[in-house]
Amino acid sequence: MEKLDVIVVGAGVVGLAIAAKLIGTSKSLAVIDRRGSFGEETSSRNSEVIHAGIYYPQHSLKAKLCVAGKHALYEYCQQKGVPFSSIGKLIIANNSAQEGALHAVMAQALNNGVDDLCWVSKQGLDSFSPQLSACAALLSPSTGIIDSHSYMSSLLADIELGGGIFASNTELVRAEPISDGFIVWLNVGGDVVKMQCRHLINSCGLSCTEVAKRIEGLDVSLLPELYWCKGHYFNYSGVNPFTKLIYPAPEQNSAGLGIHATIDMAGQLRFGPDAHYLSPHDLFKSQDYSIPLSLKESFITAIKRYYPSIDAAKLHPGCAGIRPKLQGPNDSFKDFHIQGAGEHHIDGLINLFGIESPGLTASLALAEYVANMVKESE
Repeated sequence: MEKLDVIVVGAGVVGLAIAAKLIGTSKSLAVIDRRGSFGEETSSRNSEVIHAGIYYPQHSLKAKLCVAGKHALYEYCQQKGVPFSSIGKLIIANNSAQEGALHAVMAQALNNGVDDLCWVSKQGLDSFSPQLSACAALLSPSTGIIDSHSYMSSLLADIELGGGIFASNTELVRAEPISDGFIVWLNVGGDVVKMQCRHLINSCGLSCTEVAKRIEGLDVSLLPELYWCKGHYFNYSGVNPFTKLIYPAPEQNSAGLGIHATIDMAGQLRFGPDAHYLSPHDLFKSQDYSIPLSLKESFITAIKRYYPSIDAAKLHPGCAGIRPKLQGPNDSFKDFHIQGAGEHHIDGLINLFGIESPGLTASLALAEYVANMVKESE
C-alpha cells in the first residue's frame, strides 16, 4: 500500500495553496479532486477580487487571514508573474444613512489594521468617473484583481516541482483512522485504490461536510451546518465608465457585499453577485450555474443607484457561482471554521468549513495557518 505524508482533498484555490505550502516542508503529498481539473467550482466562479480586509469583525479569522493573505498574495504574484492589478475600489454612499455606514466601515478597517482607506467627496468622485452617482465614498487603494486561473496554475506548478502529485477525477470514498494516520479508499476514475497517509486535510468547499461524514469515527454532531448560496453575474458590453471597482455601502446581516461593479484582467466590466440561498431540494440536484433572465430587472434596479445611465440592452448574463456558507439566511456573521484534533479528537485530520470569500485573498495565509496545525500535531 502506497503511503504519503499528506493527502489534501479538494483542489480549489485553498487546497492548492495548502498543498503548495506543505510541499515546501518536504512532505510527500497528493492533492485530489473529484472534478476533471483543479478549481472547477467556487474558485473559478467569483469576482477575482483581492480584498483589503475591511469588513470582517476584529480578531476573526476572516479579518486576520484576509489582511495577511492580501500582502502575501501581492508578493507571490510579483515573484511568480501571476497577472494582477491593485486597481483599488470605491465603497459608495447615496444618502446620509449610507454615509454613516461608511464611517463604520472606516472604523472597522482601522481595527483590522487596514489604515490606507481615504475619504472621497462628491466632487472628487468626478475624477474617477463622471457617470458615477454617489454623495461620498471611501477609496480602498489596496483592493485589487487577480487572474485566479493563472494563480492556481502557478500553485499547481509549485506542488509538482516539489514532487507532489495532483490526481483529478479522484474522490475520497472513505477514510479509516489508524495509529499513525489513515487508510483511505479513493475512487480513481471508477477504480477503488487503497492508500495510507499521515495527515488528511479536507478542503472540499461545497462538499466539505459530505466528505467529513466519510471519515470513520468522526462525530457528525461536530460538523457545522453548511448552506449553499448562489450568486449571479451579468457582463456589460458597453464602454466601461469606471476606473475603480464600485461597491455599495454594506447592509447589515447581508449574505454578500451587494451587486457591485468589478473589472477583470481583460478589462471586462461585470456586475454581481446577488445572493440566493438554495433550498435543501436544490442540493440533491447537480450544481446549477444557469442564470435566469428574470434576474436582469433586479440587477438593473440595483446598478442604477450608482450608474443611472447604464444601457440595459448591453447587460447580458455572465457566470454564476455557489458559495459554501456557514452563515444561514437569517444569521449574523459566521467565521471560517478550521477544525483540528483539539475539536474532533482524530489525530492528523483537519477539516476546513465555510471557506468562502475572502478565501481567495486569504489562501496563502490559510495555508500557513493549516501548515502550523500540521507541524503542531507532529
